[in-house]
Amino acid sequence: MSYLKAFLVGGFICMIGQILIDKTKLTPARILVLFVCAGCVLGGLGLYPKLVDFAGAGATVPLTGFGNLLAKGVKEEIDAAGALGILTGGLKAAAGGLTAAVISAFLVGLVAKPKQK
Repeated sequence: MSYLKAFLVGGFICMIGQILIDKTKLTPARILVLFVCAGCVLGGLGLYPKLVDFAGAGATVPLTGFGNLLAKGVKEEIDAAGALGILTGGLKAAAGGLTAAVISAFLVGLVAKPKQK
């Protein structure tokens, strides 16, 4: 049952993105930023963690999950370090994912032969 929940919630989030691409003049980059910001706001309000509890990876894997992770890190770091946590919490919480993204992009850049359009 957890697979079905993850599939439905993750699919719904992706469907929203596809509708935004098809029906608006927003660029894909702006839609990605919108998703991260939406996840951050919903996480800050305490709504997104409830969705994560319900759907698991269906809510944590999309970009909205990254925004939620940033908000969660900031909340935890503010409790531990005070106002400085506003600047450091999001990066601490997402350090593993950011490092993996940078390293994999570097490795792909070494192998691929990118061309300008």
